[in-house]
Amino acid sequence: MAITKAKKKEVYAEIEKIADASKSIVFVNFHGLKVADATSFRRNLTKNGVGFYIAKKTIAKKALETKKITGEIPELEGEIGFAYGTDLMAPAREVFEFSKLKKDSVAIIGGVFDGKFMSKDEMLSIATIPPLKTLHGMFVNIINSPIQGFVVALDAISKKKIA
Repeated sequence: MAITKAKKKEVYAEIEKIADASKSIVFVNFHGLKVADATSFRRNLTKNGVGFYIAKKTIAKKALETKKITGEIPELEGEIGFAYGTDLMAPAREVFEFSKLKKDSVAIIGGVFDGKFMSKDEMLSIATIPPLKTLHGMFVNIINSPIQGFVVALDAISKKKIA
């Protein structure tokens, strides 16, 4: 469907604003996504501090090319949406979690991460990084492991001396 020049300028300005304000943008192909699923998808993104915007590919490419983003923009295929946020990991992680539920409807096809265009594979590897609280828990577990082993060894020694 054709859109007016005024609407194109509005979309262009919105994408520029998103690119300026966001640390991470995920390009999402949402072909075949049902309305109910799209509503659920948007609610989940919003709940986690991630915005979602849909735009025509040609306007989006032109707007992103004016920004100082290094690398080469990935191929934008199908219906394209932009999941964006100020958290570097949240957009990719949230889209990835939803895409596990709706494999045929939602897919990551690339993105912008910390000022650099990323391919699909790079964005998928970013999406699989656990949240910060989980990483903190893993770190504490690693620190605790030698201490726990030492305590178990002392307990075994004390049981031998008592017997």
